[in-house]
Amino acid sequence: METLAVDTEGVDSDIYFDLGFKRLGKGVVGSTPRILSLLSSLLERSVRKNETESETETVNFKDNVAIFHGLRAPAISIRHYIDRIFKYAGCSPSCFLVAYIYVDRFVQQTDVHLTSLNVHRLLITGVLVAAKFVDDAFFNNAYYARVGGVSTAELNSLEMNFLFSLDFRLKVTVNTFQRYCSQLQKEYSDVHQIERPMRACGINDSWPSKSDTQCAPTVSR
Repeated sequence: METLAVDTEGVDSDIYFDLGFKRLGKGVVGSTPRILSLLSSLLERSVRKNETESETETVNFKDNVAIFHGLRAPAISIRHYIDRIFKYAGCSPSCFLVAYIYVDRFVQQTDVHLTSLNVHRLLITGVLVAAKFVDDAFFNNAYYARVGGVSTAELNSLEMNFLFSLDFRLKVTVNTFQRYCSQLQKEYSDVHQIERPMRACGINDSWPSKSDTQCAPTVSR
């Protein structure tokens, strides 16, 4: 399995600072990195667009996709959900962009559209997987399940289906990382581009119990 190493020295410093990657360290309380509001805004627009266009469509989901779809949309908004994950998961801001890249790969691979019924589960799963490959230390699945509002067993299943859908290809190159940074900024500032049909960022990649509540960090791979 390929591991992920994002070389921040290769990323344009202005974009990196603007998105809040270098201002904050892991677990630093205070201001919120801009990447969170940017991602939530784009995802909310994408969900609204996709749901408007699919009102008359009947979709049959495969098992590896259906598991991410709930019966009803969660009460918490995408923005508050992302903020909650950042507040309690303690992962680095880079994890959220990497998670977004993973979600984009997932929707391209499965041909699924982001909706209010699946976006929350895809987010918590994407951040969990990204944290395991980006950060030196991370909380276990039981802790992430509590943060995400799902059971540990459900998150375990979501993670497994997510990884198999990606064919376990989790490597993100510096060029890919920077392209997504630039594309996010562009789509965020360009209303006409945001209003077009989108699944996620739309960048095509070339892929080569008590113990549960303790939530101790682990570095096991």
